[in-house]
Amino acid sequence: MNKVSKRFYLYFFLTSALVAGALSFYASSQPDGLEKVAEDTGFLDTAKDSAVSGSPLADYGVAGLENERLSLGLSGIIGILVTALVAFAVFAIAKRLKSGAKN
Repeated sequence: MNKVSKRFYLYFFLTSALVAGALSFYASSQPDGLEKVAEDTGFLDTAKDSAVSGSPLADYGVAGLENERLSLGLSGIIGILVTALVAFAVFAIAKRLKSGAKN
């Protein structure tokens, strides 16, 4: 990877972290489309919790943190890190498979 690519990925990652960590707190608190339709048609009360509703990052926050701003920001940053790690692993495997196919 050349110097320009590394710089691009670094800036992209930092911008993503800024958006997820700082600006996500200001996202709309209004219900999403599905929740709005469920509310309007009267079946919202029949909804069941997800199987992962008790997980540490459920409901766009970090469980156990009382500060809502910190909880939302930290969950966004954790999401960015996990996504970056998965992408890095996928690309590394693809590169290895591609170089193995040439041999």
